Amino acid sequence: MAFIEEMKQRAKQNMKTIILPEAEDIRVLKATEKVMKEKYANIILIGKEENILEKAKTNAVNIEGAKIVDPEKSEDYDKYANLLYALRKHKGMTIEKAKELVLDPVYYGMLMVKDNKADGLVSGAAHSTSDTLRPALQILKTAPDTKLVSAFFVMVVPDCEYGENGVFIFGDSGLNENPNPEQLSEIAISSSKSFKQLVGKEPKVAMLSYSTYGSAHSELTEKVIEATKLVKEKQKDLLVDGELQLDAAIIPEIAKSKAPNSPLKGEANVLIFPDLNAGNIGYKLVQRLAKAEAYGPLCQGIARPVNDLSRGCNSDDIAGVVAITAVQAQN
Repeated sequence: MAFIEEMKQRAKQNMKTIILPEAEDIRVLKATEKVMKEKYANIILIGKEENILEKAKTNAVNIEGAKIVDPEKSEDYDKYANLLYALRKHKGMTIEKAKELVLDPVYYGMLMVKDNKADGLVSGAAHSTSDTLRPALQILKTAPDTKLVSAFFVMVVPDCEYGENGVFIFGDSGLNENPNPEQLSEIAISSSKSFKQLVGKEPKVAMLSYSTYGSAHSELTEKVIEATKLVKEKQKDLLVDGELQLDAAIIPEIAKSKAPNSPLKGEANVLIFPDLNAGNIGYKLVQRLAKAEAYGPLCQGIARPVNDLSRGCNSDDIAGVVAITAVQAQN
């Protein structure tokens, strides 16, 4: 079964409610139609009801069954303004500013998740990553025992013998620009947990570099070596190795020659990139040249499931991320 179809089937087993705050974007409405038709999540759309219904009607999109919430007309408006003020007053938030921010669909959606009116939120089709993650961190905070919020992509490569039958997690490919060794180790640990949660198989983590086992020496390679050491100290039962070049990480034949003692044996399925340049370029290369499905940037380390979208996404991408978010919410 294809990865995203498996996510949908798992989502159906324990239906969750996911918020889509960009409800006046036609891609979001088409995604809502797909989700409601396949019945793997409940959807809450946030925005002006008349605008949403008119856009759906004009484009012949059926969003029947989805709930629409207009922050301006909501009975919870004052409650959420006071909640936001209480959460942020130590940072200089005023009640006047809180009342203004609550009218923003992304802020309102995060407050609904905080208030247990929904289980997760997907945004980013029409917002930057910072516009999605800022309210998430202000309102939902980080998850327990998490030091760093990071982002990853689930990459599903067709007709691929590598990884987990072509499924990989790439981290961090969307958020942390130049993580230090401590941060890189946290990204690796979080990504391994995300792989286990979503794919259900043993994570095999490769800490990537342009060097394998000291074939080159620089400040860049030392960062990856130190990060690998930290991961092994923190998660003694995790299968992880580094520093490794990409081919030594995922191709068994090359691993035998370049890294014959690697416990990964060229079978890595979680690829940790040394910085955002490498991670972002890497996922886009695989997406475009290998015609891979790329789901993300998905977030890890936030107290409740919140996922970002690429602004170049289509309705199928959004519907797929809704399924992933629903599965994350089951845990």
